[in-house]
Amino acid sequence: MNTSSACLLRTMLGLLSIWLCHDVAATDEGIRYSCGPDRLARIEKGMPKYFASLGIARSLVVTKAERANGNLIFTLNTPKDDVDTLRLNQRPEYALRDHVVRLPAGHGKMRQVMTVSRKEIVLALLQHGRLTEFSGENCTLEALKDLVGLRQNIVAWSEDLNWLWPDGESAAWNAKYWREGTPLPNVSLRAAFNDAFASQGKYSIGCYTATKLVFIQGTLDYYHRVRKDPSRLKWIEARLAADQEPLLDVEPGSMWSFEKGFDPAELIRPGKVLQIQRGIAARNFVPGDWIYLLNTDPVSAQKTGYEGSNAIYLGRNKFDDYYNDNSHSYTYAQKLDEVHQWRNGVFNRIRDAAKIRILSAEDLDRLGRPPIEGGLMMDFRVSPIHLISANN
Repeated sequence: MNTSSACLLRTMLGLLSIWLCHDVAATDEGIRYSCGPDRLARIEKGMPKYFASLGIARSLVVTKAERANGNLIFTLNTPKDDVDTLRLNQRPEYALRDHVVRLPAGHGKMRQVMTVSRKEIVLALLQHGRLTEFSGENCTLEALKDLVGLRQNIVAWSEDLNWLWPDGESAAWNAKYWREGTPLPNVSLRAAFNDAFASQGKYSIGCYTATKLVFIQGTLDYYHRVRKDPSRLKWIEARLAADQEPLLDVEPGSMWSFEKGFDPAELIRPGKVLQIQRGIAARNFVPGDWIYLLNTDPVSAQKTGYEGSNAIYLGRNKFDDYYNDNSHSYTYAQKLDEVHQWRNGVFNRIRDAAKIRILSAEDLDRLGRPPIEGGLMMDFRVSPIHLISANN
């Protein structure tokens, strides 16, 4: 999407409170607050305390105040060309560790999940290679904290997935709650989505549907159980159920503008609960990002389900594994390799092992770039809409 289209989309989505917009003319990276002097003063005073609560030393962050322009920018203290977030957990100065969260397990029980820390999410947001902006009513420290908490909860729900892969066949749903991807009329949204995670063996779904299930589940659960914000929860549920098809149009229509036969009218269709940011640097991912790898091989891409791969970044150099084919996650290199090997007829790593062609470091570097540069990784990231007030 070019700058003009992004601005048009921004105008149409006046309800949104955080915009993760990539402006080709912008030079700022990291986290930027754009607001009046009083708000900026409060944020500048409170941000060091927030960083300290996460164990982020002041020396790790560069703060730039542009009071004449109404901007306050926080950036990770790394070289300008360092955009990589995949290896943050391997840098000793950050001292990153996994975090334990509790998730509902059904029947009133809870389960513990090891997931990404909020510290790593913040460090990834601060890294060069993208800009996250807070403006208007979102010019608060609480807005950042809420965004970080929401992303962590989405990642937590991605950690232990065991759905079935339809492999070209029709999807399967638990008929007690769903009819072909639509919740039954007498079933609440939260009950339907909760069952998709509590009874995963009853669901055979593709990665596109699986990704949407995770984002919706993580968002509903966050505002219902973690954040306990009834007004925001009501707003999200109303958006999802507006057409009685909560899994339809979850993401912005422009996400699929690269596909043949794309309807230009979709460029300005907002996502119900997700938004898009374009022009992200290679190897730059924030935990809770939805990414897409395009299968650029014209032959294998004709096979149903292998047109490309949808995935969620989990932090710690891990992408989710919807079907537990690879011990619940893929590294960055493994994910690139998985999609690339489809052109070699590798659709099962055990059965088709003889067809695997080993990739070099140079191959992986190329495959991590956008298709226009010979790679597989699209340069957009899709993430949850975050709103400071359901009345915005």
